[in-house]
Amino acid sequence: MTTSKASQAVVLAVSALVAVCKAFEEISSDRCDCFLTNGSTASYFAGHKFFDFRSLPQHAYVPAHIEDAYESSYTTPTSEYFTSEEWTSTWRTQGWNNSRTVDAGVASVLMVHSPNNVYVETNQDGDPASETFMTLRTIRLREYQSSAEFESVDQGYQFVSMRMLARTIGAPGAVTAMFTYRGAEEFSRIQESDLEFRTIDPPNTVQCTNQPAVDGEGAMVDRATRNVTIPGRLTHRDWAVYRMDWTPADTTWYINGQNVASIAFQSPRDPSILIFNSWSDGGSWTGNMTVGNEAYLHVQWIELVYNTTTPENSNREEGQCYNVCSIDETETVGTLVLLQGSASGLLDRTRGFGSVVSWIPWLAMAMMMRST
Repeated sequence: MTTSKASQAVVLAVSALVAVCKAFEEISSDRCDCFLTNGSTASYFAGHKFFDFRSLPQHAYVPAHIEDAYESSYTTPTSEYFTSEEWTSTWRTQGWNNSRTVDAGVASVLMVHSPNNVYVETNQDGDPASETFMTLRTIRLREYQSSAEFESVDQGYQFVSMRMLARTIGAPGAVTAMFTYRGAEEFSRIQESDLEFRTIDPPNTVQCTNQPAVDGEGAMVDRATRNVTIPGRLTHRDWAVYRMDWTPADTTWYINGQNVASIAFQSPRDPSILIFNSWSDGGSWTGNMTVGNEAYLHVQWIELVYNTTTPENSNREEGQCYNVCSIDETETVGTLVLLQGSASGLLDRTRGFGSVVSWIPWLAMAMMMRST
């Protein structure tokens, strides 16, 4: 056999292995024992959830704002989607206000969260990537700031990878955010990891923080926060995939798959809730929005892989992870693929490239024998 034939055989063998390694089987969530994330903080999680707002035309409706603060707080959800089991089993839309902090002089504007500000709307972008998306709206009215927030029903999330395809648009004076939170009587004992967009900041920046970011004297704690430039010459007005991984070691943030920050200092330790919001209180952090102005967090989808202290995943035995799945290796967001398990194919893919190399001589030899 000539050298050229041998070389061709090796090339074909490598190509075959690459194809095998890429050919992960799509699998349903109930067949997965655990979920392995990629990146610098690759971790195992027990649960998975995906919320898709891209094709909900039957629920698309932009509600008028409500001038009365009390009525705004207690209004009904904007569509049946937000009363569905899909939503209410995981999320709770908020209606609380910050009157106590206003009375204490911490905030200068009354802020009222309203179910009226969480809604689905039609995507009117030129050449839109989705039919609809979810909106969290905050608007400065004459008497108060009307805002939006929803939080997890489960208060026992203990480590999570949170992702959203989102953008922030609107007037200066607002903050939009995705974060974990565990409250405490003392401010210094709060545990919180934040991804925040401030509309008073340059639009190509995002704030990544493990709270508290100020000490007892009100001075900034530099180790607690990173002011990140959004990669790819994008701004927060552009659609991008934002990811925050809270693990036992640290909290790490990604934008469109690129690691942009990692903070071990003050990384949360204890069970927490998950929160998304769009708000302003007229304070120094948000800025003071002009009356009549608005800002929005637009979200096409949310995806979570997580561990909880609740018995939700009790069917997965402690320490047992036979079918290992991924949300990162799939070509279609929201779907899962099997990395390792009963149908994972030829290779144990968790061993990396080293195991692939060991197969090359054997496959190459087999192909050479077939060619003679």
